[in-house]
Amino acid sequence: MLCHHKPRVLIFVVAYNAESTIGSVLSRVPTSLCVDYDVEVLIIDDASRDRTFETGHKARAEGLLRFALHVLFNPVNQGYGGNQKIGYHYAIQNGFDFVALVHGDGQYAPEALPELLRPLAEGQADAVFGSRMLTRGAALRGGMPRYKFIGNKILTWFENKLLRTTLSEFHSGYRIYSVDALKRVPFDRNTNDFHFDTEIITQFVIAKLRIKELSIPTYYGDEICHVNGLKYARNVVVAVMKARAQELGIFYDRKYDCAPKADGNAHYTIKLGYDSPHSATLERVNTGARVLDLGCAGGYVGSLLRREKKCHVTGVDLVPLGADVVLDQFIRYDLNEGVPAVPMQNYDYVLLLDVIEHLAAPEQFVDDLRDAMRRGGRARVIVSTGNIAFIATRLMLLLGQFNYGKRGILDLTHKRLFTFASLRRLFEQGGFYVVDTSGISAPFPLAMGDTRVSRALLAVNRFMIRLFRGAFSYQIFMVAEVRPSLENLLKLAVTESANRVSMIAHDDPVVSEHFRRPTASPAG
Repeated sequence: MLCHHKPRVLIFVVAYNAESTIGSVLSRVPTSLCVDYDVEVLIIDDASRDRTFETGHKARAEGLLRFALHVLFNPVNQGYGGNQKIGYHYAIQNGFDFVALVHGDGQYAPEALPELLRPLAEGQADAVFGSRMLTRGAALRGGMPRYKFIGNKILTWFENKLLRTTLSEFHSGYRIYSVDALKRVPFDRNTNDFHFDTEIITQFVIAKLRIKELSIPTYYGDEICHVNGLKYARNVVVAVMKARAQELGIFYDRKYDCAPKADGNAHYTIKLGYDSPHSATLERVNTGARVLDLGCAGGYVGSLLRREKKCHVTGVDLVPLGADVVLDQFIRYDLNEGVPAVPMQNYDYVLLLDVIEHLAAPEQFVDDLRDAMRRGGRARVIVSTGNIAFIATRLMLLLGQFNYGKRGILDLTHKRLFTFASLRRLFEQGGFYVVDTSGISAPFPLAMGDTRVSRALLAVNRFMIRLFRGAFSYQIFMVAEVRPSLENLLKLAVTESANRVSMIAHDDPVVSEHFRRPTASPAG
């Protein structure tokens, strides 16, 4: 095979005050790698206070490697994570296929590189991590201090729990990445500190990239440790908790916004079997009713109404219907353009489920809906939206946090936010009677799975809603009817007055004679 057809591998050596070890690390890189790969070595000296940079250049000048060697120096210390960012950017910029992270202190054996590269070369993984924990007892036999061993185990257990992974070790610095995979995660947004390694693993998990672990030997020598263990543990815990909170929709951090892109309705989940706007709508809509579902989000609720309640459903949304969803009619339309021109007299219910918060001008939309409904029909409007006064949001504000997220009350796509009072005011001032308003619990079964714990939390949430609806309702559920226009009310008043005069005149001759007299003008 021609050399330029081989996969290009960058062996990236992060170095800080590694003058005494960097030469040994370079000499231990297996020359056999050049058989299967086009290999280059990059050393980035992170502002060392010793002669690490000069030692690296000396190795290049003396031709101790069969591979091209590049040595760079950061004039300002970038930190362990910041140094990695520069190296990965170098790998992307220069068109490498794989980049292997090696430490300049010799803690990780370069001899293992051929084995670690193999799963990537064979297309079995997007990242390969060398683990010191796969072989039972090997880490302690290799000199890992017992306190580090125990801390590693505890942190890895915690990270696996929150990220739902099964890695044997999160804290090995021996890693090989596919450069294509690195392009798919925003590693540049990560910390410059030592928990960069945790954050990039988390990004790979969220991005559904494949991680494979292989056993490596453990070596602890007399190298100086620059890691503050307690600070590192705290940072790791906070990092994975943020990622989990983002998944639950209660926090947002751009660096964790790296899940695979999906169609416009992929985030939309039908919520049944527990408190939700969907289950409440299914309960409120009469069997056989005619339903206009504005902002139907894939048509899942409408499909359920057709199946369970034998309803006739028209869906309206800018995004197409979901796979295998069938409605009686579907209109592709952007609700930000106003209310679609449909005959309102044909419907018994108009659904606005989790829609009003997405509109740029909800007041104008409600006015337009009122005018359309007054032209015919007496449909009921069913509305749901997030409650921005929910206790979790209040607590975040108390702590100085106000973070939008991928879903939930502070979804990134939400343009307007409502409380019970402001939603009621929106519809009442827009010409509607509010028939009923209720609070919806947080979707614990969706976030945590349908477990005893999630069901218990639902029960507690329902009880708290009864005590303080405004603070403990996750969503607002409202039913409204359109009020007659002032013009119609005036006509009704005139007609009713005429009827009453007629009745009085029939029953009372004196009154009858009065109404037969000419009426004086206002001027007298």
